[in-house]
Amino acid sequence: MRIATLIFFLVPLIEMILLIEVGSMIGALPTVGLVILTAVVGVWLLRLEGLATLQRVQEKLNRGEIPETELLEGIMLVFGGALLLTPGFVTDITGFICLIPGLRKPIASWIIRSAHFRSFQMKGNVNAQFYSGEPLQKDAFTESGGTIINGEFEADTRQNSGQNQPDSIDKH
Repeated sequence: MRIATLIFFLVPLIEMILLIEVGSMIGALPTVGLVILTAVVGVWLLRLEGLATLQRVQEKLNRGEIPETELLEGIMLVFGGALLLTPGFVTDITGFICLIPGLRKPIASWIIRSAHFRSFQMKGNVNAQFYSGEPLQKDAFTESGGTIINGEFEADTRQNSGQNQPDSIDKH
């Protein structure tokens, strides 16, 4: 949390210093023009890369694969687009890193490879697994200690009349 607070205060301060320095070198109007140009180019690149990433997500889903890298790239695209719309040069550089495919794809792959979680514990002692690009297999779930329970349920729409009545469960 301290890092986020530090970033929250330092980034605008650095951006203001850079904008003032660049403005004193090239002038106020060219500096504003440069900031607007980076925003326009960023929106164009965001649209182009967003559509390409969406297409790759659909292709992987059609093949039955989990589009983990593409989904992370989509998050990076949204983050990069927001940074490019924020006035400043540091945020623009960071935004372009998130939007340029040659930089974004290796970063997304590295984040996925370095992720130390592959499963998580859900309420009710049921393990849910994440698989890297492979179709989910029922055997992998049961080998991890999970239990598969087949059944049907029906929502209880009765009004609670102050009585603590146990709900009946039909087992099939």
